[in-house]
Amino acid sequence: MSDEDTADIQLESRLREQEYFRPPPEFVGQANATDRDIYDEVGEFPEGFDRYAELLDWDERWDQTFDGSNPPFFEWFVGGKLNAAHNCVDRHLDERKNQTAILWEGSDGEQVNLTYQDLYRRVNETAAALRAQGVEEDDVVTIHLPMVPALPITMLACARIGAPHSVVFAGFSAQALAERTDSADSDFIVTIDGYYRRGEFLDHIEKTDEALEQTERDPDVLAWLRHDEPQADVSDDYVRMADLLDEHAGARVDPVSRDAEDPLFLMYTSGTTGKPKGCQHRTGGYLSYVTATAKNVLDIEPGDTYWCAADIGWITGHSYIVYGPLALGTTSVMYEDTPDYPHKGRIWEIAEKYDVDIFHTSPTAVRMFMKWGEEYPEKYDFDFRHMTTVGEPIQPEAWLWYYKHIGDEDAVIVDTWWQTETGGHLLTNLPALDDMKPGSAGRACPGIEAALVGDDGKTLPEASGQAGNLIIERPWPSMLQTVYGNDERFIDTYWAEYSDTDSDDWRDWNYKAGDGAVQAQDGYWRVLGRLDDVMNVAGHRLGTMELESAVAEVEKVAEAAVAAREDTEKGEVPDVYAVLREGIEESDTVREEIVRAVEDEIGKFARPANVIFVDDLPKTRSGKIMRRILENISNEEELGNTTTLRDPSVPEQIRDELAEK
Repeated sequence: MSDEDTADIQLESRLREQEYFRPPPEFVGQANATDRDIYDEVGEFPEGFDRYAELLDWDERWDQTFDGSNPPFFEWFVGGKLNAAHNCVDRHLDERKNQTAILWEGSDGEQVNLTYQDLYRRVNETAAALRAQGVEEDDVVTIHLPMVPALPITMLACARIGAPHSVVFAGFSAQALAERTDSADSDFIVTIDGYYRRGEFLDHIEKTDEALEQTERDPDVLAWLRHDEPQADVSDDYVRMADLLDEHAGARVDPVSRDAEDPLFLMYTSGTTGKPKGCQHRTGGYLSYVTATAKNVLDIEPGDTYWCAADIGWITGHSYIVYGPLALGTTSVMYEDTPDYPHKGRIWEIAEKYDVDIFHTSPTAVRMFMKWGEEYPEKYDFDFRHMTTVGEPIQPEAWLWYYKHIGDEDAVIVDTWWQTETGGHLLTNLPALDDMKPGSAGRACPGIEAALVGDDGKTLPEASGQAGNLIIERPWPSMLQTVYGNDERFIDTYWAEYSDTDSDDWRDWNYKAGDGAVQAQDGYWRVLGRLDDVMNVAGHRLGTMELESAVAEVEKVAEAAVAAREDTEKGEVPDVYAVLREGIEESDTVREEIVRAVEDEIGKFARPANVIFVDDLPKTRSGKIMRRILENISNEEELGNTTTLRDPSVPEQIRDELAEK
């Protein structure tokens, strides 16, 4: 293949090969998935996925595992009926009603311990309250709540009465709330007067006030209170949940038996470009898959104390704080505030306090912990048997730090690749069956057929070490049903590019992930990032992840992002935006170390044009770096939409710093 073909069709992965780490025998001996036959058994399509559905209680068993007659609108467990709230709450009462289901810690150390019996009572009373307010089966309920117990309670109450929920991340603006309420055709908003961030009470309900001025609908508003008395101005037009719950104290609501294909919830993407997409997830297929992956990937067992340090406002929190863990009967930890309040050891303090067994976080958080230093986790006595990451590819350097300083070189680590649209994990190891490989997402999950396509549309050889566009060639139960109210957008966004859209055969339809990836000869996958996070430097296509991984080799760097700067000679050149570790001063020496690391790791052609030291990087509220904004800064263009940023002031701060230099 010519150099031009290589540049235009293939993404060459220059990430160095890492050594492997074996899971300890003690872990393997207690793990849920210890038989490699699971890959073959679940891979028997489609009936192999029956074993996932059999983890749940069904009111009526399905009579057809998969219906692919109308691609890409696939159906799973056709004819089956079940209720998600029953599976997450009711069915545990006989054996573990006194076991903690949700263990919540507030900003000030306040603790709420909800046993499965408590959760059953609270969910029933809330379901009765929603019904009394007029919520009926199939009504979409918009939930705009922070990380407080009312959030999972309200979600499960909606599921109990067959009302799909649409959770809007608490940090989103009034405009975002209004847009999502309108898009979901929702006539109900559940909110709260406020919550705590860094110890300060934030007026949350004012966003609802503003959203009602912008929405095209006239939704009823149901307001929870953070304390017994309101701490913010709650309109008299809003119905207070406390009053409704008093009226329905002790109420019992029979769970509505839902068809497997009935929607369980909508989850809107962040909407960084264009209008947000409402990913619609079905009840049976979604709950089956997240329960199975929580069991096999996260290795959750009933009675474990498990902490996914994410926000329920994102898909990770839906799948792996609420539905998957609770369906398995575990104890799920929630925390209200930021990881560094009131001190940078708060995460590890909580882990010690509640004797957490399994810890689930993001590479962004790991890099933040690295920046703060290992002295913080070293102060506390916690012992994770299993640690997982989610949200973006984890760099080998961050993985190794996580393994050494958080896992004490004894915990098993798996990185997971999946999306809002996929519902659950697609690329990741089963922790007792596969060696750990830093920087790699591992193998495809049982039953998942992943492949790579070049820019010419041709499938790349399996495990070739060449990189391309990631596709999934076969349906799976937790995949989104559609984009709510917009089937055409569903097809155009996820299917059209790599499918024969005129075909009625499901085998001709391939799901477009939108990520670049490489599969090494050992079968392990590395996800390189979004396809738009690729630059062409003098004919060489480079993923931002491989550049950022090279920068991360420099010990003085806590976190870095790379953006493409237009160049008349090379087409594009990389700009490095680097956050230094605490105590490290900016200097030309550090700048040269970064440049040399990129040259050594990738090649002199990849030499950064600029190394820019910054205090922070522009990130969404879920922690993802917005490289598009950095690219606009590098090319002296308008910043564009910054409303989805966790701190919208960061881009201007970076521009101001550059102007002063």
